[in-house]
Amino acid sequence: MPDTLLAGPAQDLGRPSAPTGPPRRRTAALALPEARWAALSTLAFLAALAVQLPGGPGWAYGPLYALAYLSGGWEPARDALLLLRERTLDVDLLMVVAALGAAAVGQVLDGALLIVIFATSGALEALATARTADSVRGLLDLAPATACRLAADGREETVPTAELAVGDTVLVRPGERIGADGLVLDGLSEADQSSVTGEPLPAAKRPGDEVFAGTLNGAGALRVRVGRDAADSVIARIVAMVEEAAATKAPTQLFIEKVEQRYAAGLVAATLALLAVPLALGSGLTPALLRAMTFMIVASPCAVVLATMPPLLSAVANAGRHGVLVKSAVVMERLGQVDAVALDKTGTLTEGTPRLTDIRPLPAGPSGAVLSPDALLALAAAAEHPSEHPLARAVVDAARARGLAVAPASGFVSTPGVGVRAVVDGAVTEVVAPARAGAAGPDPAPAEPAGAVAELEAAGRTVVVVRRGGAVVGVLGLADRPRGQAAASVAALAALTARPPVLLSGDNPRATARLAAEVGLTDARGGLLPQEKAAAVRDLASAGHRVLFVGDGVNDAPALAAAHTGVAMGRAGSDLALETADAVVVRDELAAVPAVVALSRRARRLVVQNLVIAGVFITVLVTWDLAGDLPLPLGVAGHEGSTVIVGLNGLRLLRERAWQRAERSGRGRADGHPAVSRRSPRTGPGPRPDHNEQGAP
Repeated sequence: MPDTLLAGPAQDLGRPSAPTGPPRRRTAALALPEARWAALSTLAFLAALAVQLPGGPGWAYGPLYALAYLSGGWEPARDALLLLRERTLDVDLLMVVAALGAAAVGQVLDGALLIVIFATSGALEALATARTADSVRGLLDLAPATACRLAADGREETVPTAELAVGDTVLVRPGERIGADGLVLDGLSEADQSSVTGEPLPAAKRPGDEVFAGTLNGAGALRVRVGRDAADSVIARIVAMVEEAAATKAPTQLFIEKVEQRYAAGLVAATLALLAVPLALGSGLTPALLRAMTFMIVASPCAVVLATMPPLLSAVANAGRHGVLVKSAVVMERLGQVDAVALDKTGTLTEGTPRLTDIRPLPAGPSGAVLSPDALLALAAAAEHPSEHPLARAVVDAARARGLAVAPASGFVSTPGVGVRAVVDGAVTEVVAPARAGAAGPDPAPAEPAGAVAELEAAGRTVVVVRRGGAVVGVLGLADRPRGQAAASVAALAALTARPPVLLSGDNPRATARLAAEVGLTDARGGLLPQEKAAAVRDLASAGHRVLFVGDGVNDAPALAAAHTGVAMGRAGSDLALETADAVVVRDELAAVPAVVALSRRARRLVVQNLVIAGVFITVLVTWDLAGDLPLPLGVAGHEGSTVIVGLNGLRLLRERAWQRAERSGRGRADGHPAVSRRSPRTGPGPRPDHNEQGAP
């Protein structure tokens, strides 16, 4: 029987003809109030101009100009006055004052032109912000509004997806979108997950596989057990994190806003001086006021204020579409600053799904009684069953695959970096790291366990020791595989930071060294407890580096918190790691890490470009106004034009091409600058072969 139901002619029957990507949700320009007011102001201005230029009467075009002023200027004037009540001077107020000043000296057309361009610029900014949100919030449209829930008696009922609860079973028919995150209970099919995980090809789905809300089912029917509430689904988390990011401000933006207040106050003082000095020297009111108003307009820092956030928020949105949730604009800016990388091993460089490879029962106690392999595995699985650690799941899965009965356990205790302890069938049972095996009491036969541990570790296995009643009864060997793109990602990160990453693992030093050699790392430190991982990160930071740490487990949380920027692998990551990290790779694609670093660096370059563009425009226009005779309309066009250019320049990072370029940038650097060698890696301090990051699971 084929692995999926998509073989043969029948596979087209369930395929929808519509595209399978995210629905296009684009905010219409006139749906925004800013755009409607700007459009009304522009129409009124053009109508007034059409009446005035042929020599029409003032009573005909005057009200039209007034409408242009009111419709385009009332909203920024209101906002500016509200801020002024809080003793905050806003550039919007400067623009409105300049327009009214121009009208006061008879330059009604020039003032109206300023209002129209200023309102249009504000509308473009609002539209750009809305489109940024559209690019991510469109994911919400993927999730269907209803789902087919199966009752306990097998009845089908159509319910809103928001009412689905964890544990419910839903039926997903061919061609339907999956209504909730969960696990497949029954059925064979494929799911197009490109909109959530970024995988270009449909993924085969069979019992036990995870599915995501909003992804498209293929030609097979699936029964899915709901694993998360709608508010906690991957799609909802992406949207929530990007919205949270949009509410934060990067350090560059905060600095600009801090300087803006003083700059605006200085600008008002300079404008008043530019008006008062010529008047004192005998100049006429109209030319002095026009020069002062023009100066106020062209020297206003609108473009500078808009220089920072559009590139960073566009980068956040683009990364979110490709499965990297950057939690704030602050984080996006900091990602581009990293110059050193530290990596976890299991679940980060490796697939995080280890498999049991060896079962070694050992004589226990003076009697020398030896458990059978199945009895040893069942005992370990009973103690490990409550744990969420990947190695624990591997042990339990191996026991179930053999059809072994797993006894209930009580008094379960898990110690990160050490192991687990539980009472199974009335006896204290422990599954611990080899270095911890003798900590609880004397070992009746220390030589044989040590030999078995050494043999398995020499073969590159991760080893755990099983104790029962204080005596070692056996050891288990497990193995994990490196991710397919681990070596390429390591090389890309090394090229981006100009130094090879450091591997920090709680696994035994031999297994750590073996993996490091496979992926091309030269600095590999094994046998580390969680606090030692954090200490290693702090040591790098104290040497002057901005450290990026990538991990996934509970034991990685201290290092994630200690790093300049922490990135968690989202699919297999623990809740604590996901909460502690600054960014989350939803699809567990390690290659996305160098890509998002490259994207952040491009965003930072665009911020610098924007600041240069804004600075050049301000300098040229102010110099022209002070040294020559800058016409007010030209000053308005130059000032507002620079604001529009800066805003649109930042939005370039919303394009799909920007992410593809970031991916190529990492790969190109890695291909052109081999920064890592294949020398034998060194292992870290101390012989602490701590079981797979967290010790025994």
